[in-house]
Formats: sequence, C-alpha cells, structure tokens
Amino acid sequence: MNTIVSKSPLTIRLCGPRGFCAGVDRAIQIVVLALKAYGAPVYVRHEIVHNRYVVEGLEAKGAIFVEELHEIPPEHREQPVVFSAHGVPKSVPEDAQARNLFYLDATCPLVSKVHKQAMRHQRLGRHVVLIGHAGHPEVIGTMGQLPDGTVSLVETIEDAAVYEPADAENLGFVTQTTLSVDDTAGVITKLQERFPSIQSPAADSICYATTNRQEAVKQAAPGCDLFIVVGAPNSSNSKRLVEVALRAGATRSVLVQRASEIDWDTIGDIRTVGLSAGASAPEVIVDEIIAAFRERYDTTLDLAVTVEETEHFLVNRELRSIELTTADMAFVNGDSRDIMPAKSVFAANL
Repeated sequence: MNTIVSKSPLTIRLCGPRGFCAGVDRAIQIVVLALKAYGAPVYVRHEIVHNRYVVEGLEAKGAIFVEELHEIPPEHREQPVVFSAHGVPKSVPEDAQARNLFYLDATCPLVSKVHKQAMRHQRLGRHVVLIGHAGHPEVIGTMGQLPDGTVSLVETIEDAAVYEPADAENLGFVTQTTLSVDDTAGVITKLQERFPSIQSPAADSICYATTNRQEAVKQAAPGCDLFIVVGAPNSSNSKRLVEVALRAGATRSVLVQRASEIDWDTIGDIRTVGLSAGASAPEVIVDEIIAAFRERYDTTLDLAVTVEETEHFLVNRELRSIELTTADMAFVNGDSRDIMPAKSVFAANL
C-alpha cells in the first residue's frame, strides 16, 4: 500500500522586477554576438557580470576570461576582447590600443553616465567625492576616468563624518550605481551637512534597476519567514537586496547562487518565502529554485510586481547586424512559461 505524504503549504512571493537589468543583458549579448561574429575565442577582461553561472555558460560557448590584457596570447591578438559591464579605467582601452587589440566596450550605459558626471565635476574645478565600495570594479573604473588626486572615495556615513577635503567650497559627488538607495541617502546627507556647497550630479547616479529591485523587495518582504536573493557574493546590488529584505521585515534573508546552496535541514517551519534576484543573476536559476521548493512544498506563487521595466540598450554598432536568437540566450534566460503565478499580490505602479 502506497503512503501519500502531504506537503506543507508554502507561498512564494516572486518579485518583479528581478534578475537581469538592461545593462547586464546587453553585456552578455555582446559576448554571445561576438562569438557568433568572430568565432572563438573571444576574450573578456574581468567577469562580464558578477555571476559565476553566467561566466561558466559563456566559457562553454568559447569565451576566455582574463584579468589583464597581457594575458591574451600573441596568436589571439586579432580576436576581440570585451570590457565588462562594470566599466574600466581610461588606461585599459589605451593599453588595448597600444597592443593593437580589437576591443568591444560592454560598459553599462548608466555606468558611463556616472563617468561623464564625474568628469564634468572635475572639468568645472570640483574635487570629486565618489560614494562607493573600495575595490569594486565599477569604483575602480570610475576613479580611473580622472587624474590622480582629483577624486576621493567615501564608503560610509562614518567616512563622510571625518572626510577632510583640501577645498571644502569646490566639491561634487557621484555614486556607485549599485548601492542601496537608503544607505546612499545617509552618506549624501552627511556630506551636505558638512559641506553645504557640495554639488550633486546632473542626474541620479543610482541606476533604475537597483532602485526597482529594492522597491519590489521592500513591498514583498513584510511577513516573509525567509527571503531568498539569487546572486553572487561579489555582486554589490545582490548583497544590498539581502539587507533591504531584512530592514523591510523579513524574518531571515539569505543570498544563494544556486538551489543547492539552500540548507533544507535548517530551513525550519516556513509558510511564506520571498524570492528575488540581483541584476546579474539569470532567470534560469530562479526557475531552478522554484522547482526545488515545489518538490518539497505545496507551493503557490504570488507575483509581487511594483513596476514594469522597458529599458533596452543597443549593443555595439559592429554587432548589430548579427542575429541574436532565443536559443542563443537560453542558457541564462531559461523558460519561465510554466512557473507563472496564479495571482498578483502587489501591483503598485502598473
């Protein structure tokens, strides 16, 4: 006689927007299209985006990741090299030109906007204060747009409280695009309190995708026994989502790269789980995690949508004639047709 084991009921609040932003999508497309146009190998300086699954998927297609341009062997100097979505210092394309390398810049257009804002401050005689995390590739790239000594990095409110510029009357600030909106606001407020003449950038530096994903998490997190964010441990925007979920009311919040990282033995008695993904996390892993919960629970999906994203960034001109198919991107996009929820619990801005 077969024994039917009943599954505990579970609601998953699936955030939208989640996962790839337009800048990440564009960067991955650039590598895929370059492989189609020029053949393997295509070199990529640094991780194209901060996600190991994406990197390994591109490696399987023929991409080779390097940290510096000198790692490209002489026999492959005619193959393209792609610069990551995080942006690079000015010295990198200069080095590529000196080595006679053909490069494709996959810097997110919103990161490029921050570069221009920083350079505008400097051109107008202001010392630039960059709010960001030391060592992050985007921060390295932004600081590398400016001459030595013209930019200072401030990471926290505490840093802003003790920062002593040479000329307090001529300052301008920009921010790393992937920071928490709330945390950035505190640093900016402290800087403005201490230096009332400090100039803001011409437009908000925190990108729309960071803001949108955080807002969706804020809406979905209250009442969640567990909140899961899909993303890499070196992804700044993904780590911020974990923090936002906790602040917004989730009992527990964790960052995972794959379903295999979920500790099912200690997950406890849960009834409601929030689920989102950082801007560099592929949808195929979101599908994987939902499937893992369905194996263990009687799962209901609720869609927590706060805004519809329609942004699209064109790839490099050299690649626009190359056809990009659904099959080309299936390794990251998956097939979500079978996981659509029965109802929407939030639709704040639709």
